[in-house]
Amino acid sequence: MSVAMTRGVLFVHSAPTALCPHVEWAIGSVVDKRTDLEWTPQPAAPGMFRAELSWAGTPGTGSKLASSLRGWAHLRYEVTEEPSQGVDGGRWSHTPELGIFHAVTDVHGNIMVSEDRIRYAYESGAGDPSAVYHELSLALGEAWDEELEPFRHAAEGAPVRWLHQVG
Repeated sequence: MSVAMTRGVLFVHSAPTALCPHVEWAIGSVVDKRTDLEWTPQPAAPGMFRAELSWAGTPGTGSKLASSLRGWAHLRYEVTEEPSQGVDGGRWSHTPELGIFHAVTDVHGNIMVSEDRIRYAYESGAGDPSAVYHELSLALGEAWDEELEPFRHAAEGAPVRWLHQVG
């Protein structure tokens, strides 16, 4: 019987130099393999560094990667996991100011907002369109996107490294 596999990408958008080895250790503890990331300066945040890691592993690896890095001061990152057989995809975004955001994604990477979340937006808005807009904005992670966008653009053309999980 074969084990389901998926893949994804970890984008460390900004990390101080002192944190870089700790990030590698945390990633290695999830994928059970040493990682030597290629750290490059992050133009959007002088003095910070960025790295990318494409990974392949069992479903849930994205969640484990995001959790292993969660809450570290000065660390901005995103993790994506593609859908696999019977499992939705996911995206996790983290900033020091906002904390962590998680969304379920479809095969194209679009955020899927649940029926209950949409109902909550309507009910909590109680006829106030700006309140409904605010709740839907939260459900889509717009604040995280706004904060991370300059870091994403600064990374265009950067090298990406593949890591395949053993097991």
